[in-house]
Amino acid sequence: MTTVFDFSLLAYDPPGWGRVLLVGFWHSLQLAAGGYFLGVVIGILGAAGKLYGGKVVRDLLEVYTMVIRAVPELVLILLFYYVGTDLLSRASAALGFGRVDIDGLTAGIMVIGLVQGAYATEVFRGAIRAVPFGQIEAARAFGMPGALVMRRVTLPAMLPHALPGMANLWMIATKDTALLAVIGFSELTLAARQAAGATRAYLLFFLTAGALYLALTLISNVIFKRVERRARRGLVSARQA
Repeated sequence: MTTVFDFSLLAYDPPGWGRVLLVGFWHSLQLAAGGYFLGVVIGILGAAGKLYGGKVVRDLLEVYTMVIRAVPELVLILLFYYVGTDLLSRASAALGFGRVDIDGLTAGIMVIGLVQGAYATEVFRGAIRAVPFGQIEAARAFGMPGALVMRRVTLPAMLPHALPGMANLWMIATKDTALLAVIGFSELTLAARQAAGATRAYLLFFLTAGALYLALTLISNVIFKRVERRARRGLVSARQA
């Protein structure tokens, strides 16, 4: 009895392509995690700038978030990767440091981080505004400087409000890694395409890649739900009281 799929092609060692797929999946995880955490940093700084910065800072951040959300992500990836890395290299050469060679992983993390940062800015801005202003006033009454208020009061209090949006951004980051196949970075989608092209087993390899993405999504959902439940424990107690 013949089978539609030749699962021996998924073997870890050649002639199987399992090792190639797992390496591509690992690269996707690195890209998603690096870009996501860079986006979180940009988002926190961007939200603080939009809420507490001067007019020039607020206007610049408004342009940044508007452009990122208006332009398709594939176009942004191509623009940031080719133009951004070239400008950075030229600037380095002009300063006398020589041209900079940016590897694909670093460039990919920077690209995803810049895209994620615009969305994270709006998520954090909304979450910070959801924090009761009385808590911030109380911290200031104790003489805390602005940075300390942000670190000890605002950020912990806004976390429960930000987590649902940040969970969605993580899912977007994992899917955005597939777009980096267009610039030749060997992540999971490109690895699956190479394996499928070499073996003509397109359905097998693309279903395998889809299953790996799905497994990552399911595991991520469980983790984020537990983190969100832990972050909301104080809010539930306060409401019940």
